Formats: sequence, structure tokens, C-alpha cells
Amino acid sequence: MIKRALWQGLLAGAAGGVAMTLGEKVEQALTGRPDSHVPARVLQRLTGLPEHPGRQPLPVNWAMHYGQAALLGVVRSVMAQAGLRGPFASAKFAVVRLTNDQILENATGVGAPPPTWPRRELVVDVLHKTVYAFVTGLVADALAARGGPGPGERHAALRPGRRAGVGPLPREDAYGR
Repeated sequence: MIKRALWQGLLAGAAGGVAMTLGEKVEQALTGRPDSHVPARVLQRLTGLPEHPGRQPLPVNWAMHYGQAALLGVVRSVMAQAGLRGPFASAKFAVVRLTNDQILENATGVGAPPPTWPRRELVVDVLHKTVYAFVTGLVADALAARGGPGPGERHAALRPGRRAGVGPLPREDAYGR
């Protein structure tokens, strides 16, 4: 399962990163909001790369933006492999995506806690990360579905709904193919 989750997650996360970027470019064209250089600044701090004032090198910005998107896609893929699929799972994953950003940005001193942001910036950030999470989820779910239902889905099929008295799947049935 982990091998499948790794390659499928990298693919799903990259797709989500592309969708998020396209959405950002449309939003920026409509609102006039400038590009963010936060991803590059975070990567510079995390890796010890030299920091630059003003605009950041595009390759550094993209490395963090797309690298983070692809790597976090693995988390969503693990969710899908386990049977956590669909819009509800993608909504939960959106929180993971936002939390990951905030941990990295705040721990490196590049960002500030969201409650201190202007509301418009907060709404824009949540919107873009939600697009990422749902596109990543669609791809991860579709790829995972090729392997059949996940252990959680097989367990739920034993008796629909969450009910007492339904024990775990037998170990040999839990992991599927």
C-alpha cells in the first residue's frame, strides 16, 4: 500500500499544485494581487540557501510550491488507500494543507499566524489551498479506486453505518491486493 501511496500521492499532489497555481493566476488577474514569494523564503530558511530581498528566484519559489504540493499529496493518497475518499476526506485534507503551510511559515519566521492577516488575504489563501486539496483528492481517489476498496471501506461494508459489535476485518482481508 505504501509504495502505491507514494507514487500516486506524488502524482496527485503535483496535479493539485498545478490546479492551485492556475486558480491563483486567474485570481491574481482579477484582483491585481502580486505573486507570493513566501514559498521561496521558507525554502531558503529551511535549507540555509542565501536569502534575497524583494522578488525571489522563480526556481526556488516553484521548488517549494510544487515540492510541498507533491509531498503532501502522499498524505492524501494514504488516506485514499485506507478508504478515506470523497469530498469529506478532501475537506479534512484541506485542513492538513493549511496547517502544513502555517507550521513551516511560522516556524521559519517567514509568516505570521492567520488571525493576524487581513481577512481578504486569509479568504484567498483558504480558497486556493481548498482547490489544491480537492483536486489532489480527486486524483488520489481515482488512482486508489483502481485497487478496489480500502480497508476502511471493506470494514464499513460488513454492516453499513458505524455500529457497535462489528469487529475489525480479519488481518488477511485488511490490506487488500
